[in-house]
Amino acid sequence: METLAGLASTLEASALGVWARGSPYGYPLANLVHLLGLVLLIGGIGVVDLRLAGLFRSLPPAALARTLTPLAIAGLALMVVSGAVMFSADAKALLGSATFRWKLLLIAVALANAAAWRGLWRRRLATWDADPPLAGRAMAAASAGLWLAVAALGRLIAYS
Repeated sequence: METLAGLASTLEASALGVWARGSPYGYPLANLVHLLGLVLLIGGIGVVDLRLAGLFRSLPPAALARTLTPLAIAGLALMVVSGAVMFSADAKALLGSATFRWKLLLIAVALANAAAWRGLWRRRLATWDADPPLAGRAMAAASAGLWLAVAALGRLIAYS
C-alpha cells in the first residue's frame, strides 16, 4: 500500500493533478465528461443487457448489440480518461476510500463478465431468441446490475 501511496502523491503533484485540482475548469469538465461517459455506457450496454436478459423482445438482439455496443465502449473510454483526471486531483484520499476501492473491484468484475459473455455467447446473437442460454441471460442481467452498482458507488464516493 505504501507504493500506491507514493504513486498517489506523485500523481497529485504532477501537472495533471495540479491542473485538475487548481483549475476552475479542470475537475468540473472532467466530471461532466465522466457523466457523459456514464450515460453512454449505461444507456448503450444497459439496453443491450436488458434485451439479452429477456426484455424488449421486439428488438433484434444482434442489430441492437452492433449499434449500441460501440457507444458503450466510447462511454467507457471517456470514463477512463476523465476518471484519471479526477483521480489525479485527489488520489491519496481516493485510495483510502473503501467506496472507491469497491467501485474499482466492480469495474474489474463487470469487464471480466463482459469479456466472458462475448467469448461464450456473441456468436449466438443471431439465434438468441430461438434458444437463449440461461447462463447468457444471467450474465447479461448481471452486467446491467454491475454497471448500475459501479455508477452508484461512483456517486457515493463524495459522501464516504
